[in-house]
Order: sequence, then C-alpha cells, then structure tokens
Amino acid sequence: MLADILITILLIASTFYMTIVLLRFLLQLARADFYNPISQFVVKATNPPLKPLRRFIPGWGGIDGASLVLAIAIQAITFLLILIALNGGIPSFNPITLMVWAVLNVLDLIVKIYFWSVIAVVVVSWIAPGSGHPAIQLVAQITEPVMRPVRNIMPSMGGLDLSPIIVFLILNVISVVIEHMKMAAGLGSIGLGL
Repeated sequence: MLADILITILLIASTFYMTIVLLRFLLQLARADFYNPISQFVVKATNPPLKPLRRFIPGWGGIDGASLVLAIAIQAITFLLILIALNGGIPSFNPITLMVWAVLNVLDLIVKIYFWSVIAVVVVSWIAPGSGHPAIQLVAQITEPVMRPVRNIMPSMGGLDLSPIIVFLILNVISVVIEHMKMAAGLGSIGLGL
C-alpha cells in the first residue's frame, strides 16, 4: 500500500513538473510572449535545471533541445524509481527500453497539452471572445503552430473555423499511434496505466 501511495505521488509530481518543462518548450516553439506573467512563472520554475543543461545542449532552429532532454530525463528517472518501488530494489532492465518509454510518454504528454489547449481555445472563443486574460492569450499562442497549417489548407467557411475539428482528429490519430507504440515497447507490463 505504501509503495502505491509513493508511486502515485511520484507520478503526479513528475507529470506536473514535466508539463511545466514542456510548456517552456512549446512556448519557445510558438515564440509566445515571454513577458506574460504565466510565461514568467514557467521560466522561473524551469531555469534552475535548464541553465546547466543549455551549456551542453544548445537550441537549434527555435527548438529548445534542453527542455526536451530535461523532460525525457525526468520521465526516465520517474520510471526507474517506479521500477525500484515495484521490485523492492534495483531491477535488471534495459536502459534503452527505459529511454524509449520516457520518449513515448513525453510525446504523449505533448499531444495531451495540445489537445486540452485546443479545447480551451474553442471554449473561450464561445464564452469570452477577444478576452485579454494572460492565460487565454498564452494558450492561443501555444496552439497557433498546430492550428495555422490546418487553417491555411481549409477553405474559408464564412466566419466558421472548422480547423479545431481537423486538429482534434490529427491529435487523436497521433495519440492512438503513441498508445500502440507504448504497448509494443512493453510500457503496460509494469502495471501502470500511463
């Protein structure tokens, strides 16, 4: 029972911090407003581990490699700690498998962030269109890199934007592919519904 409680706490804490790290990655990818108060929180929360990593892992082409490496490392350490808790000691495992699990879970979390961000943008566009709240502006900026290509392809529907529906379909397809890849990599075998 104690192991289950510790695993749950570990999963919640690591997923929360990984989400913040991945938000930093997505904010830089979208070239979002870093003077936004929420962006400032994300930067302050992620700077301590990212500053040393950036010495070895520079960004390239607007992609913050250090943030991705940090998120994957957090996920790999989390899986290692879970395996230790489940086995009562250091288990014998393949480190490559552990890294594959971590990469797949990080990709899955990125897809979930985009999915919920698109939902938030759609709901806010119905409830409070043109709102100037910093959170709403930031979410709209994060979703723009995935929405813009779909908007460019889809014809204008007289003021009705159907691009979120296409984005939802694409994100769901990607999510299904990632879930199948996780099962193929044996991620379900550790007994966690991740």
